[in-house]
Amino acid sequence: MRQLLKMALSFVAAFAFGMVAVTAQAGSSSASSAASDSIGSSSTSIEKSSDSSSKKDKVAQGQYKIIDVAEITQRPNMVRVRLQALAPAQTREFFLTLPRAAAERGQLAAGEIVEVEQRPYGLAFATVHATGNANPFFLVLDDDWHRELKSRPVVL
Repeated sequence: MRQLLKMALSFVAAFAFGMVAVTAQAGSSSASSAASDSIGSSSTSIEKSSDSSSKKDKVAQGQYKIIDVAEITQRPNMVRVRLQALAPAQTREFFLTLPRAAAERGQLAAGEIVEVEQRPYGLAFATVHATGNANPFFLVLDDDWHRELKSRPVVL
C-alpha cells in the first residue's frame, strides 16, 4: 500500500508539474491552483446516469464520447460533462464534474473523445485527438487516496 501511495504521489506531482508548466506558459503563477484544478475525488467528480444499475463511482476503462458540457450555475467555475460509452461493455453513460480550467485545458466539447484509464488510485482522463495523441486533463482519485492527499495544518 505504501509503495502504491508513493507511486500515486509521484504521478500526481508529475501531473501537477506538467499542468503548472502548461499554465505558466499561459501566464498563471499558482502551482497549487493548477494541481487542485487537475485532481478531484470520485465521490464529488463522478455521477452515474439514472439508468445505470452499477455502483455509483465505478466507471469502466475505455473511450467515451462527450455528449454535452454544461455550466453548473450553483457552483461557479465548475462544469458537468456528460459522457457516453463507445463500447457496449463499458458503463453506458456517466457525468464528470470538474473545474472549468481543467475542461478548458482538455478542450472539452460535444463530439470529442475522452479516454478513461483505470489506475490503482483512481481514473485518469485524457482527450484523444484525431492524430491518436492523448492530452491528460483530469485525475479522479478514489476517496481514500484523495483523503490522504489533503492538506492538514501542523500543530506544534
